[in-house]
Amino acid sequence: MVGGFITAAPWGWIADKYGRKPVIMSGTASIFIFNTLFGFSKSFWMALVMRFLIGIFNGMLGPVRAYASEICSEEHQALGLSMIGTMWGVGLIIGPAIGGYLAQPADKYPGLFPSGSLFDEFPYALPCVCISLIAVVGFISCFFLPESLHNHPIVAITTAKVEKDVEGNGDGTPTDKVETKDENPKEKSLWKNWAMIAAVVAYCFWGLHDMAYSEIFSLWAVSPETLGGLGFTTSDVANVLAVAGLCLLLFQLFVFPKLAKLLKPITITRMATLFTIPLLMIYPLIGMLSGAALWTVLIIAAVVKNLFSVCIVTGTFFLINNSVLMAQRGVANGISMSGMSLFRAIGPATAGAMFSWAQARDSNILPGMWMVFFILSLICFIAFLETFDPILPKALNDPIPEGVEDDLKLKRALSFTF
Repeated sequence: MVGGFITAAPWGWIADKYGRKPVIMSGTASIFIFNTLFGFSKSFWMALVMRFLIGIFNGMLGPVRAYASEICSEEHQALGLSMIGTMWGVGLIIGPAIGGYLAQPADKYPGLFPSGSLFDEFPYALPCVCISLIAVVGFISCFFLPESLHNHPIVAITTAKVEKDVEGNGDGTPTDKVETKDENPKEKSLWKNWAMIAAVVAYCFWGLHDMAYSEIFSLWAVSPETLGGLGFTTSDVANVLAVAGLCLLLFQLFVFPKLAKLLKPITITRMATLFTIPLLMIYPLIGMLSGAALWTVLIIAAVVKNLFSVCIVTGTFFLINNSVLMAQRGVANGISMSGMSLFRAIGPATAGAMFSWAQARDSNILPGMWMVFFILSLICFIAFLETFDPILPKALNDPIPEGVEDDLKLKRALSFTF
């Protein structure tokens, strides 16, 4: 995440200048190389460096979001961007599931991986190799992708400046000298674009919550019941995450596009954030269940939580893309990924420390897990407040029109900047 924080914005600039496809391909290749080396790490520092290099060289998520919005027609924008959110969400679920099933294979599947074998010596290499092979398939698929960015001169705003020339036409009459000046909004600093900044902050803040929730959910699930946990094994957690991932995929394919046609992006983000608050507060009650009731309620809660989360993430994708012109989307999404990487770097450590503090805390007011999920709900409430104007401008519900010609559209575009 620290590596991504450093290079996500420069990768976005490269995508705007040289195209989306080269950045997507280089990012996919970096996963195969460094993720494989990560799995075969023999020391903590080697593992740390490999993760850092993955972050440094993999700057494709921002350009991918720009790419999805550019290759889809207006009626399919919701499906295109929702698929990005879906794959990110599914990755966050399926990734840990792969780790849960394939980590330490010599212990779990001694018949396939006997003692002394390669994957016994490197007990965490198998899930990394599996993910690297998925990256290879993605890299090969990239050759069939068309490039969406074509660097033709774009004049978005044209103003005519009329200067009276005192020199005549030769017949004693004055001449009207017309000077045309082209102003491209691309030249305007993105850091003066309040709408973009607000959308990026909303995206990053939710990313902090999402990462903290993912960390806390796994810790809570495997914690002993005496400490308020569920006493699950890593395979049990993987089963829950796998079911949630499948439901998430079906929701984004068949439900979210229709939802996006009915509601504006800000409304989707606001409602999903609001409904997440009471959902989180019932998690400590789930820990009081057992048997089939525990599994049923937990899976339902995990599915609904992930559906809300992906609605929020996809909604903020729309807001970020709507805040800038197409030629700036690579950089804008790169900036958002830099911020997200910083927050995601902070999230796990903060969540882990908060979890340990809550378990050790002796109090009758919000004891144990109640305090953990209360803090997560509080973060949701702050994110909910951020969805209102003037913090998040209503104009973000619609994209900036390209090729502004009339005064009304001109005012609409300029309303995004200081």
